[in-house]
Amino acid sequence: MNTESITKLDVSEQADVGIHMPDGCRLSARIWMPVNANTQPVPAILEHLPYRKRDGTIYRDELTHPYFAAHGYACIRVDMRGNGESEGLMDDEYTAQELQDACDVIAWAKAQPWCSGKVGMMGISWGGFNALQVAALQPDGLEAIITVCSTVDRFADDIHYKGGCLLTENLGWTGNMLSYSSRPPDPALVGEQWFDRWQERLNHLPMMASTWLRHQARDEYWQHGSVCEDYSAIKAAVLSVGGWHDGYRNTISHLVENIQAPVKGIVGPWIHKYPHYAAPSPAIGFLQESLRWWNRWLKCIDTEVENDPDYRVWLMDSVKPQRWLDARPGEWIGELHWPPTKPAEKTFYFVGQSHSNALSETSGPCELDVSSPQHCGSTCGEYFPFTFGPELPDDQTQDDLLSTCIDSDSLNESLDIVGAPTLQLSLNVNKPCGLVAARLCDLRPDGTSALITMGVLNLAHRHSFAKPETLTPGEVFDTTLTLDQIAYRLPAGHRLRLALSTSYWPFVWPSAQQSSLHITAGELNLPIRAGRESSAVTFAPVDTAASWQAEELRSPSSTRDIVDDEQSGTRITSIENDFGEFKDLHHGLMNGSSVSEHWSIRPDDPLSATGEIHWVQTGGRDQWHWKTDVKLHVSCNATHFFVNAKLQAHNDGDLIFEKDYEDAIARDYI
Repeated sequence: MNTESITKLDVSEQADVGIHMPDGCRLSARIWMPVNANTQPVPAILEHLPYRKRDGTIYRDELTHPYFAAHGYACIRVDMRGNGESEGLMDDEYTAQELQDACDVIAWAKAQPWCSGKVGMMGISWGGFNALQVAALQPDGLEAIITVCSTVDRFADDIHYKGGCLLTENLGWTGNMLSYSSRPPDPALVGEQWFDRWQERLNHLPMMASTWLRHQARDEYWQHGSVCEDYSAIKAAVLSVGGWHDGYRNTISHLVENIQAPVKGIVGPWIHKYPHYAAPSPAIGFLQESLRWWNRWLKCIDTEVENDPDYRVWLMDSVKPQRWLDARPGEWIGELHWPPTKPAEKTFYFVGQSHSNALSETSGPCELDVSSPQHCGSTCGEYFPFTFGPELPDDQTQDDLLSTCIDSDSLNESLDIVGAPTLQLSLNVNKPCGLVAARLCDLRPDGTSALITMGVLNLAHRHSFAKPETLTPGEVFDTTLTLDQIAYRLPAGHRLRLALSTSYWPFVWPSAQQSSLHITAGELNLPIRAGRESSAVTFAPVDTAASWQAEELRSPSSTRDIVDDEQSGTRITSIENDFGEFKDLHHGLMNGSSVSEHWSIRPDDPLSATGEIHWVQTGGRDQWHWKTDVKLHVSCNATHFFVNAKLQAHNDGDLIFEKDYEDAIARDYI
């Protein structure tokens, strides 16, 4: 029973609290807490990020942290060193220094007179990652975490690589972080030293692709921070949350299956956002659900969270595919035990020849050839959509025509696919390198092909992500490809399609040579939710603190266009995201940003792949205006990746900093 009082407490806020690290570095924190916390101590909740509390995450911070504070918590939103108003410099993501800083903040909070001695940690994306990683370090006082849109494996399931393939998001993220980290601190908090600190940061900023591209296999670099290396290290209670339209949809199942500490999972139909304002709908009362978690593990209130189903997921109905959906029909289902104590599986076999083949429930001879033009993949959508714009997978028909497709008969009864489908393949390749992309699609009676889930595999990583091996042309081998987790209801009368391709652009970077696959046996194994115990699932309606008070100076917008150049045959995918510009009505800071991406490739040449990314950040206050400009260009040949970038910073219209980056990184089985 939830015994929490509905009475809300008065909240105090401090905009810039200095937390000094053992080496003297001052981190800047924004803290909300009940006004009576000094006489009636409360647990603390930490969110530790590089994204700037003053003008970066302020929209979601305003919705979230005052809410928890009003329900009896001290919320500490810290800018990581080298970001926002914090001192120091940042070298990379999830460094030992970053994680130690978080542990030191927890120790600081635990020692404060307003803290009860118990601490929680939460976050989405970067903050969800480091919450897990800090929990694995077991700092004293950390009793519970809430991790949203995160990963357990930094190599196999992050923004950098997937299935041993190089994600183009790896390169996009390079431009993104170079842009984010180039912004100045706020003089109103930092004082006269703001400009010198800005210059120091600008001079130090790395182009992170230089590091990330030098680790093209699952080595010690990626093992650091990958909690799957030792799930038993996590002793804090873990609530893991994600969305089916997010790139990090697999984490929730992995955590629920493998952690020995108290753990529960929730997956909705959402993009890369917190569930209390996420889309497609339905959003949920995520803050109330979080309070149940915090109250149980930080206040020892019996909220019955232990009795919740292990895995609560939105079972999505079949809908006509569109680049954006405001709502995703379906229903909440509760898996009482995850993984299921009585798992069910339905197997389809590859049967037939390349131009006459089928997914069959009975095995038979199979001879399939797969060879795709390099521009196959245009309908894939974004790796993690977050603009509420045209970023979801489109009708797959265009890519189906460029792939080898294997279809089932019409289903006599509906199938609830809940879990991670797997492919078992016997095949050979005609080149020493190659990849396979697999898309599981719903062939609907209206003629559209809707993406259910997908997976990719660099065939050099067929035996190990840590020790890739060159392919021997013509040599048959067996391999397994695991597709992403999903919960999807395929209705009776629909057909299943498995679409196989040797390219998936611009989702992953192409292999150095155009290859062909010859498949001699294959089967698709579907996890089916049939005959299992289930529980009804309900969530409270959305409730939040008051919205951020800001003036919109420029409206956000988002477009995605695909253009084929008639002369060269080049396909160009152009993405324009303007995140708008806003002015905070309390402290007066302005902030705006936009990004333009252009990914081009010729259908017959994998070495023609290029990416161009242009980020612009703007901000200031009153008569003070700053701007940073980042341009990144990526290309390749058969042996190397080439990454070039330019960073410029302007203050009141004057160019005050300029830096060029240039690097060539050898391809390593990619």
